[in-house]
Amino acid sequence: MPFLGRKSHQIEGFEREKGDLILKKIVKKAFVLTIPVMLGYVSVGIAFGLLFQSTEFHMGWGFLMSLFIYAGSMQFIAIELFQDYIGFLQIAILTFFVNIRHMFYGFSFIDKFNQMKGKKGYMIFSLTDETYSLLCSLKVENTKESHLLFFLIAALNQFYWLLGTVIGVLAGAMITFDTTGINFAMTALFVVIFIEQWKSATNHLPALIGIGASLVTMMVFGADNMILPTMALILMVLTLMRKKISPKEGVTKE
Repeated sequence: MPFLGRKSHQIEGFEREKGDLILKKIVKKAFVLTIPVMLGYVSVGIAFGLLFQSTEFHMGWGFLMSLFIYAGSMQFIAIELFQDYIGFLQIAILTFFVNIRHMFYGFSFIDKFNQMKGKKGYMIFSLTDETYSLLCSLKVENTKESHLLFFLIAALNQFYWLLGTVIGVLAGAMITFDTTGINFAMTALFVVIFIEQWKSATNHLPALIGIGASLVTMMVFGADNMILPTMALILMVLTLMRKKISPKEGVTKE
């Protein structure tokens, strides 16, 4: 009996060590995968923090925006809206149209997020452009480990954004300089992400459809009113060409 007891404890200890090792590997993998996003989010977060600090609002509100809103480009737009004292309804409508693309992102993860139970709400909240891009690039089986990996990627990305925001507002409080044009950092980040996706993908048709649809709607509706028509046109064209795109969808270069 004592021998069996020692053996049982040894097995339990082994299982714990095995579990800890798996957890460390998942955390390491999530961190490595998010390094490009970290470089972008910290930089752009600093830009947001500096821009926010140049307003009349307390720096704490900038941190809370990144914690509870976490909307990237919309946070830059929100600064101008708050300064112009735009009504809540107008802000809500504009936010909906600016971030409507996330509805399309969510469609492809409905089943997976439903299986993540308690993490589902946060995964929906934290599905930014960059997080969506990373999650789409992962080729993993639908397991508890993959769910944890997804969650850590999303959480790390928001942490990077929060870190950049804090650095930005603190630097802005200590250093005074002209912040004109600093919000272009978000555009630069999108360009870099697009280039990386272009390099890794073997099928460039979806990207070309996106570019073409954007150019068409910009000429027809103008740069200020093109977001919703662009998303609708892209969805329609991708749906019509689904059979041609699907066989190569998700294939990446080794």
